Amino acid sequence: MDCFDFHIRSDFSEGESSVLDFATRAKMLGYKGICVSEYFRDEKHLEELKRKCKDIADRVGLDIFVGFQARNTKELSKLTSLRRKYDVLLVRGGNVDLNRKAVETPEVDVLLHPEFGRYDSGFNHIMAKLARENNVAVEVNFREILLSSKNTRSHILHNISENIKLCKKFHTPIIICSGAISHLQMKDPKVLMSMGTLLGLELNEAKKCLSEVPKNIINSVKEKQSKSWIKPGVKVVR
Repeated sequence: MDCFDFHIRSDFSEGESSVLDFATRAKMLGYKGICVSEYFRDEKHLEELKRKCKDIADRVGLDIFVGFQARNTKELSKLTSLRRKYDVLLVRGGNVDLNRKAVETPEVDVLLHPEFGRYDSGFNHIMAKLARENNVAVEVNFREILLSSKNTRSHILHNISENIKLCKKFHTPIIICSGAISHLQMKDPKVLMSMGTLLGLELNEAKKCLSEVPKNIINSVKEKQSKSWIKPGVKVVR
């Protein structure tokens, strides 16, 4: 089974490890590919990251996808306008309004940790339906759990479990990611699957979160980068 980790942050943004360190670690752990999720600066930085990821992918023998993470609606609008120039569009969850905007936007691939920094889960049945309709995957983030304190961990686990229940009820795609900012925070795919089962997923569902759902995103990426693609639902017919 091919597994993917679609949320790592390298030293191109807030991360501590290089893309090469992440790629080498991912290969060792048995991943088929990773997505390097960065913050957008300008198009020069975008092209530099694409070149670097391609060189490392060829050297290591790993699929490396270039992703950009929107932290607010302004960044989301900018990244949406540049959608064909990179692979994966992610939105940093936590703010309810931004969570809602993310699942309403079909150009978005992944809503990251919608419950992040919140007392509630930051997600509801309306958002779950919208995410399903627009094919936006909802992330379960391992690092959020890993670095939580004893006082907050049970609360975070509860909120993630609630979001998983909603996603399962409305057939919304779920993706499990490490959220690593250091290559040492990456985990074996089986560890992430086990975490998923503890949070309410069946084993076969947890496997899909690391394999089938990322593959569906990859197929969507290929479509968005084709010359005939204009925007979601609109293509040039020749």
